[in-house]
Amino acid sequence: MDAPVATAAAVTTNQQQRRRTWLAWVAVALLVIAVVILGWWLLYARFYQSTDDAYVAGDLVTVTPQVYGTVVAIGADDTDRVQAGSELVRLDATDARVALLAAEQQLARTVRQTRTVFANRDQLSAVVAERRADLARAQADFDRRKTLTATGAVSTEELGHAHDALNGARDALTAAQKNLTASVALVGRTGVADNPDVQAAATQVETAWLALLRTSVRAPVTGYVARRLVQLGERIAPGASLMTIVPLERLRIDANFREVQLRRMRIGQPVRVTADLYGGHIEYHGSVTGLGLGTGAAFALLPAQNATGNWIKVVQRVPVRIALDARELEQHPLRIGLSTEVIVDVHDDGGAQLAQQPPRDPVLATHAYDIDRSEISARIAQIIRDNEAQAPLAAE
Repeated sequence: MDAPVATAAAVTTNQQQRRRTWLAWVAVALLVIAVVILGWWLLYARFYQSTDDAYVAGDLVTVTPQVYGTVVAIGADDTDRVQAGSELVRLDATDARVALLAAEQQLARTVRQTRTVFANRDQLSAVVAERRADLARAQADFDRRKTLTATGAVSTEELGHAHDALNGARDALTAAQKNLTASVALVGRTGVADNPDVQAAATQVETAWLALLRTSVRAPVTGYVARRLVQLGERIAPGASLMTIVPLERLRIDANFREVQLRRMRIGQPVRVTADLYGGHIEYHGSVTGLGLGTGAAFALLPAQNATGNWIKVVQRVPVRIALDARELEQHPLRIGLSTEVIVDVHDDGGAQLAQQPPRDPVLATHAYDIDRSEISARIAQIIRDNEAQAPLAAE
């Protein structure tokens, strides 16, 4: 019996030895893995922050009319590419043309009325000169009769009549001078072309001309039509949303990082982005352009009310804006709202968390609404010249 017992004890001892050996190897392996993970985190992972809560964002430029009108043509549809300044919607221009014609006719009438006022001023100037000459004659007659009255050659009654004539001439001159003063005040120191009434009528012509041009609704930026709302025959008002244009070259990433990930994140740090649309084999490169000034919950439509007594702490996320390389976007276009994965390199954390200077240039600008007014200015000048010219007098 001793031999089997000894054999069993030996087997048990061997099994325990092998178990201890395996446990030691497992412990060593776990320790090596822990060391590797610690080294990987110390040397690499802690310098990168990543999130898959990131989406493509961009500018949604709304096309709106500036005048009332009925839609008679639509120049672009969803997914179409449009150039800045190209016509997107055309409105019925009949009313605008009639209004422009009426404004031009009013300008012509105003020029003629103003010319009449200037002519009256010149006529009143002649009347003042005539009344001044009458006063001089009346004064001379009165002085002569006054001298002759002392010798008895002229009666006192005749002298009284001369005195009345002198007073009448003086009053006539005063009235003529007041009329001339009123006429001069009416025309001021201007000519017909720069008279305030004429200028006001010219402004109405220019306003009507602008309204006519604005019946053609143009694209403010170059991009792609993302949503067309306008329909043919629709009566639209200024400010109504007709369609939306997305400039794809200005797409960006809005990545929502957990608040604990922002400790070393700074503006200007490099970023690598992969989109679910293309998979991991297509990688975009960009940089951090700004960190949000509030969490998503703070700007939510219905923000959390943490003072109600049932508060539960939840790790908040802060939006981080990331600009992408325009050439990479051109090669592999993205769409607004697509899911992406973002990795930010935070090795260099010496930058600023907030922008230090305001932008030097506008974020977005358009010249699509700039209008060359030389055409209407020439038209207004022609109308003024045609109606300002004196008509030839009829032969007597």
